[in-house]
Amino acid sequence: MEASTATPAAPAASPIVLDARSQQKVRTLINASHRNLLFLDKVVDWETGIDFSKPPKIAESSWIYGTEYWDMLTPAQRNEVLWLETGRDVSYFIWLEQTLPELYVGYVNKYHGTLADDVREYMLVFSREEIVHTLMFRRYLQAANLKMWSHPENIPNYSLFENQLAGRHPVYGVCWNLLIEWFAELNSIFQTQTDEIDPLTRTMFREHHTEELRHIAFARTVCENYFATAPRAEIDEMCEFFQKGYGFLLAEYTYMPEIARHTSFHFPIQPDDKAAIEAVRNSPNNQRLNAERFRDVREWCLKYNIIKA
Repeated sequence: MEASTATPAAPAASPIVLDARSQQKVRTLINASHRNLLFLDKVVDWETGIDFSKPPKIAESSWIYGTEYWDMLTPAQRNEVLWLETGRDVSYFIWLEQTLPELYVGYVNKYHGTLADDVREYMLVFSREEIVHTLMFRRYLQAANLKMWSHPENIPNYSLFENQLAGRHPVYGVCWNLLIEWFAELNSIFQTQTDEIDPLTRTMFREHHTEELRHIAFARTVCENYFATAPRAEIDEMCEFFQKGYGFLLAEYTYMPEIARHTSFHFPIQPDDKAAIEAVRNSPNNQRLNAERFRDVREWCLKYNIIKA
């Protein structure tokens, strides 16, 4: 029998390619994660509990602060709104951090033969940490006597956008993860890290932020390597795609209409009052807040043409 002369098939190329400097950065992130594990029972003092005499976030960061609707509320109602808005933030961390490990582990399984070892390991490290975060935030909702908000898929723009990620290059998923987590982290840290805030809430968000900074750094590294090497036409297509995602993330973090369904009192803005919702999202205070808290993600997106000036 004659030996086969067929040329062996070349191994498939990895969909995520990092330069040498970026590979070292990912290895550093992995080592940092292994050294500093977040333990659910120790991350905050659950036994002491929440000090409800203090707010969970600064009043100026309320979605309706600085508008006529804030002025309509009593002090007790304003405090309730601050806790409910924090409940939304925590609920969204839960929903998203239950989804994102599925995304990254899916990439590990799909591209198991081609992913670089460090990229594969970091995706698994990420997934482990996100699951612990989910457990922590669920425990916080129980301690604060807050209810879960609706799944993001009930926001039409969100579900329509995320469904379009299927079948696209994995960098799309990494970039979506980056935008979601970056918005969420900039928002939570901006509004909770002062002495006036309930200590347990402040500590929880700070400890969570330490791990999320690594996740953001990993995703930025992957995306920036892609932008440095991919064909211009592919980059333009990706940037156009994420312009829409950036827009509705900004809108939902500025004001979410569902709050009217959670308050114990009649909320002055009903979920179907589009004119009032748009006015609040564009209020002077919210314009100022967005310019300050989301500056880093905005500048990065401008740099890579994801959004236009």
